[in-house]
Amino acid sequence: MKEYNHKEIEERWQKNWKEKRTDKASENKDKKKCYILDMFPYPSGEGLHMGHAESYTSTDIMRRHKKMQGFDVLNIQGFDSFGLPAENYAIKTKTHPKETTKKNIANYVKQMTSLGFSYDFENKVVTSDPEYYKWTQYIFTQFFKNDLVYKKTDFINWCDSCKTGLANEQVEDGTCERCKNEVIKKEVPGWFFRITDFSDDLINDLDGLDWPEYTKKNQINWIGRSEGSEIEFKIKDLDRSFKVFTTRADTLFGATYCVLAPENKLVQDLKDSIENWNEVEKYIEKTKNKSEMDRIEGKEKTGVKLEGVKVVNPANEEELPLFISDYVLASYGTGAVMAVPAHDQRDFEFAKKFRLDIREVISSDEKNTKEEAFVGIGNLLNSGKFDGMSSEEAKKKITEFVGGELKINYRLRDWSVSRQRYWGSPIPIVYSPEGEAKLVPEEHLPWTLPEDVDFVPTGEAPLKKSKELLERTEKIFGKGWTPETDTLDTFVCSSWYYLRYPDPKNSEAFCSEEKLKRWLPVDLYIGGAEHTYMHLLYARFFTKAMKKIGLIDFSEPFLKLRHQGMVLDAKGVKMSKSKGNIVNPDDMVDRFGADAVRLYVMFAGPLDEDIIWNENNIVGMYRFLERIWKLKESVSEKTSEEIIPELHKLIKKVGDDLDNIKLNTAISTMMSFVNSAKSFSLSKEDYGSVLKLLAPFAPHITEELWMEIGNKDSIHASDWPKYNEDFAKDKKINFVIQVNGKLRSLIETNPDITGEEARELAENDEKIKKWIEGKDIKKVIFIKSRLINIIV
Repeated sequence: MKEYNHKEIEERWQKNWKEKRTDKASENKDKKKCYILDMFPYPSGEGLHMGHAESYTSTDIMRRHKKMQGFDVLNIQGFDSFGLPAENYAIKTKTHPKETTKKNIANYVKQMTSLGFSYDFENKVVTSDPEYYKWTQYIFTQFFKNDLVYKKTDFINWCDSCKTGLANEQVEDGTCERCKNEVIKKEVPGWFFRITDFSDDLINDLDGLDWPEYTKKNQINWIGRSEGSEIEFKIKDLDRSFKVFTTRADTLFGATYCVLAPENKLVQDLKDSIENWNEVEKYIEKTKNKSEMDRIEGKEKTGVKLEGVKVVNPANEEELPLFISDYVLASYGTGAVMAVPAHDQRDFEFAKKFRLDIREVISSDEKNTKEEAFVGIGNLLNSGKFDGMSSEEAKKKITEFVGGELKINYRLRDWSVSRQRYWGSPIPIVYSPEGEAKLVPEEHLPWTLPEDVDFVPTGEAPLKKSKELLERTEKIFGKGWTPETDTLDTFVCSSWYYLRYPDPKNSEAFCSEEKLKRWLPVDLYIGGAEHTYMHLLYARFFTKAMKKIGLIDFSEPFLKLRHQGMVLDAKGVKMSKSKGNIVNPDDMVDRFGADAVRLYVMFAGPLDEDIIWNENNIVGMYRFLERIWKLKESVSEKTSEEIIPELHKLIKKVGDDLDNIKLNTAISTMMSFVNSAKSFSLSKEDYGSVLKLLAPFAPHITEELWMEIGNKDSIHASDWPKYNEDFAKDKKINFVIQVNGKLRSLIETNPDITGEEARELAENDEKIKKWIEGKDIKKVIFIKSRLINIIV
């Protein structure tokens, strides 16, 4: 028998699959559909990393398995090619991003093919392709027509390194999630999506999704729904007022001052009344250079009193001083707070520094409000007619008393989608000579990205310098008309790509109604947990918004979601170029073969946990494949009787593990079987069944061996093997007997034992008798094939 040669086998079968287009969905309406999706990559110059290899191997395994089960499977791949990563690489290499993107995508396709991924690359989706972003722009126009997008000048997150605005979700601990430089606040005109219109739906609809609980919880926390009261405070002797949102209206009588965010527009309106305006103005300027995170978590509270201005507490008509301080943000609540230092720690620290009154209005035996704020609930005191009332009751009563309004507030803010960068989808908006924003008509879409400008960022939108874009606008709309020069946030492009995959070459619609009904929503989505607050949230918003305006008929994009962990180096350190510890998938495929790499990244641990790359272990996978290769020598006319039950148990276990995405245990079970099977004979049919089980994991070697034993059609088009239930059952199991939840005995018995039989065995077990004799049995808990627990 010839030796296993992974290079020769893998190259030959990859060529064969490409020629026969085995990657295409069959579109057989008699088959059930299965849409398994990867989070698509951005095509960086570095190419695929081992994290991609792990994630995309898992989805390829699931897709191949589903095909063998008789499902029609959608198998497209795409590239998130607009945005900062691709543009920054182009700047670094001094090459136009259009060229670097094209080159990088070709490399990704080559790498993915070398790993045996069964993607239909003939229909790949590229977000920077005009035929794709035409539909990104189309969706924008539909949002505009339905009041889901608007323009305003506001203080936004600004990264001075990337020279662009950022959404809140793109800021991590006060820094840009891309370049890690500090983010400041800057007043910039821009376009926003009304994601906040869907806040409740984005929370409530998580209940029906098969997602990790921590991902659901993180989205809920990010949206930040809180119930409270909106209360108006008037400025003394002026026809001015402001509203505060508070979850603690019960503490209103304890307010001893109020605070406005430095960027709150009311501060400017009060300019003529503020006696120390120069001091106030300097503080406002200083605040602009602070990141939002620094302001929220700043250890030292700073601020300026607005001299000459007083605020009236609506609860007791008391006159209170008014401050500005950067610990209050214009983007949260109303940009103003009533400060109750006895019952809010930040207010307490501010009051201590500025020697302001600290008035206790909630009784507490636990805390001394002279040392720190008491933030719990209790009964009211120093609150007039509300004294003695509970906090919960007082929240509503005091709100009514001062004419306030019970309200729900959210942490989530509308999504800022304008970017002052070059490499992105142009926003399909033009401005009349009077400055009115108008949509570019659909017949002019795609509104193409001009190529006559420098793509190096300066802080001003590069498209402002495009003569071609201005001339195009004036030619179509008339003299004096000007184009929008910001581009769309790349997350806009990636928020709907899963809708394009079923129909990637449709020039009449983003996806036909027929294909939408056939394939959507996605059945299984796999990708990193780091996308919880951005891509996953934005994709859910897009789906809900598109349903609302009648473009689709479902409200959630991804029914089932699973995350993959990171691939760490041998020392348990995250791989990165700067650390010099990157493992290149190309090198590993060249040395060990795609099948061995695929098996290793799946075998190293559960999909959702971090795995450590160890070259010694991949050698073990290669040897396992050699054993599979040599196992063909044991093929004979008949399977050894002793191995038949083990084979059927194997078929059941691998199938169950695939259904539950326990890919590592499926591999370990196959390895154990092969180790024991080498001592027995297997019929050609049963050896074929073993190859079928391995085929999704190691597609090349199994295809080769499948043909070697006389088959003509691809193993990946064959049926998934079936098992005999009688053979697959364990003849005996170790059955647990507990008393009051504690293990007291272990017996070997039939796996089909009933509850009555288990109780009888337990009560007659010598080890159990001493724990239950003379005692009343209050309850018996029976779990089939596992345990019985006697409660006395």
